[in-house]
Amino acid sequence: MADNSKKQYKIVYDREGCIGAAACAAVNSKDWEIVEDGKANLLKSKEVSKGMWERIISEDELKANLDAAESCPVRVIKIIDLETGKQLYP
Repeated sequence: MADNSKKQYKIVYDREGCIGAAACAAVNSKDWEIVEDGKANLLKSKEVSKGMWERIISEDELKANLDAAESCPVRVIKIIDLETGKQLYP
């Protein structure tokens, strides 16, 4: 059963806008990988619409994914606090 007392965040990733800089995977290879087409994949995510991927993460995963988002030169990685709806990045 999920621990509902921990904060959760949503990563929203626009894969269509990815330019393959690989910075996200360089700073967080646990959650991001570069694949054959040269773009990044957000591991354990699901496609919610064409080219848009989402994944719910815990507070424990937040710092590494914020680092990945901040490293992206085209800002295609957004992180949202699910409790408040506030966008933490960008």
